[in-house]
Amino acid sequence: MANIECLKSGLIYRNPKPHVRSVHAYFPSVVALSTTELLATFDLGEAFEAANSQVHIARSCDGGETWQPEGPLPVGAGAKPASNTARIAVMANGDIVAFVIRSDRSRQDEGHCNPRTLGVVAGELLLMRSRDGGRTWSPPAALAPPLVGPEFEMCCPIIPLRDGRWLLPTSTWRDWEGYCPNGMKAVALVSSDRGATWPEYIDVMADPQKEIIYWESKVLELRDGRLLAVAWAYNEKRSRDLPNQYAISQDGRTFSAPQSTGLQGQTLTAILLADGQILSVYRRMDQRGLWANLSHLKGDQWVNESELPLWGVDLAGLTGTSKNMSQNFAVLRFGAPSLTRLANGDIFTAFWCVEDCVSNIRYFFLRVRA
Repeated sequence: MANIECLKSGLIYRNPKPHVRSVHAYFPSVVALSTTELLATFDLGEAFEAANSQVHIARSCDGGETWQPEGPLPVGAGAKPASNTARIAVMANGDIVAFVIRSDRSRQDEGHCNPRTLGVVAGELLLMRSRDGGRTWSPPAALAPPLVGPEFEMCCPIIPLRDGRWLLPTSTWRDWEGYCPNGMKAVALVSSDRGATWPEYIDVMADPQKEIIYWESKVLELRDGRLLAVAWAYNEKRSRDLPNQYAISQDGRTFSAPQSTGLQGQTLTAILLADGQILSVYRRMDQRGLWANLSHLKGDQWVNESELPLWGVDLAGLTGTSKNMSQNFAVLRFGAPSLTRLANGDIFTAFWCVEDCVSNIRYFFLRVRA
């Protein structure tokens, strides 16, 4: 049986002067540009749901061991006070594409999420592109979704498929007052012209009873052409998490009904390994901390093989367990793993975590051995 090894850990970003100013880092996204060069984006703000949160860039030229900050992603200001967040992907031609949500933060005394409705502030969907390794960027271009969200979740970078389509996994979300005509469900927006237009979408995971919400969805293209989707499942009616779910698409356009992975967690990110195995990193809920899990598909059945605790197993108070999920969001202390395959086959794993009262972007190098 194969096992996961953690080779080393370090920091992509930590506030260098936390005694002088409040700067916290959240929601990393990392891509490999060459055997030695990696690029990362992450949000910097004075608090988890701060109105001044903005995407920043850092670069590593030694394979991810040390990082240099390069300043903010030039998203620009909207018509109203705004925060922003992003996920980045490298396309086959070497272009970097950033999916950005710029959120209206006119409600200066409120967070991002309404505790009464679980709705969120209004957001603009944007795309930005870089052709020089993230050193310069195109102005943000509006992304017009093919359905009414009215709001959408930031959970995943764009996924380029072998057939030329781009998929953008996301979830519909309620507006501030709770309006959500299509229900809260996991979808994938589809572009056939390299992101110029997004006229189609695919339902990935949806509960006909509208009790279960699927968050933080990710989509992988398997070696045989099937698509694998994973997500955090939350039963809103019963105010409890379900095991992380997965669904499979045989035709690239329709997905099977969600099934349990057997992993009791929340934000889960999966990556396909060279031998077809699946490495997942997730915020575990039946035990403390961030965990890595190795699995494979036997036909359409998810089979777990081995696991490894990565961070936080000895720390208390990392998650909230109240019946109000908006309040649980506000007290989180880690999450949002980003997985990047390196040239030697190792997996570079970045996530945000609170250490000594400061939220950092921490990384691990993971290796799977037979």
